Amino acid sequence: MSFTIATTVDEALVALGAGARPIAGGTDLVVGARHGKAALPADLVAIDRIGELGGVELDSAGVRVGALMSHAELMTDPVIVGSYTAIADASALVGSPSTRHVGTLGGNVMNGSPAMDTGAPLTVLGAAAELRSVNGSRTVALDELWAGPGRTTADPGELLVALHLPPAQDRCGSAYVRLEYRRAMEIAVVGAAAAVTLAADGTVASAAVALAAVAPTILSVDGVDEALVGCVPADAGPVAAALASEQAAPISDLRASDRYRRHCIGVMAKRAVDAAARRADGESIAVPVNRSLGIGAA
Repeated sequence: MSFTIATTVDEALVALGAGARPIAGGTDLVVGARHGKAALPADLVAIDRIGELGGVELDSAGVRVGALMSHAELMTDPVIVGSYTAIADASALVGSPSTRHVGTLGGNVMNGSPAMDTGAPLTVLGAAAELRSVNGSRTVALDELWAGPGRTTADPGELLVALHLPPAQDRCGSAYVRLEYRRAMEIAVVGAAAAVTLAADGTVASAAVALAAVAPTILSVDGVDEALVGCVPADAGPVAAALASEQAAPISDLRASDRYRRHCIGVMAKRAVDAAARRADGESIAVPVNRSLGIGAA
């Protein structure tokens, strides 16, 4: 086994090109190995000391979020909290405080879990992934990056260096809500993110909804924008809930049955849209804590 410490992106890319796997926080890779899910790769390259992979930067194309940004940093970054709030919502729900301090946005994205918390917010906010290798760089939409549970379309030797977000819009709000059985060290039973932009008259000008833990990858709900444009916010949530429930493909597992998940999908989608619309209207609100729901909850 070899372990390389890279201090520049170029150093990391050379190691990746030779077959090494990147490691930063290690909250998925190391824990998975400890629990026997997968052996540690024979060759690792530590990327946590590469300054270029950190930070949140404004540019003419929008916002660049470095792949090494920790969840704790995202929770308090003024740009993220102010204009891309759903990402801050999601980061606040990841693991324990220690996990949030070492776990990174890039690691969450490249883990490819359909239950990841940051995936749905990034999707509704229009994020794209910047991948780099010794052969060059490319930018891909997230729905083209995630290929299934634990799988991505990144080529061997490619490194996620940043997520790119479009410029923030006026009167736009976003939110992420998650159904969980307990607060500590939990993963989503169902997660829902929404982004809503309001017109001058207070009706919906644009909208997007995405779901976590209800399909093989993060699910972007089709038809939301067309269905919600022109709605008053009070009517938008139920419409989004119906679309989300129709399109999701939940499974039964140890955490919930498919029937229970399908009911909760609509509830979570409605709550996400409601919170996003209130934020778009200028309210400073925290998203609700969502524990087990009885059938019939709204």
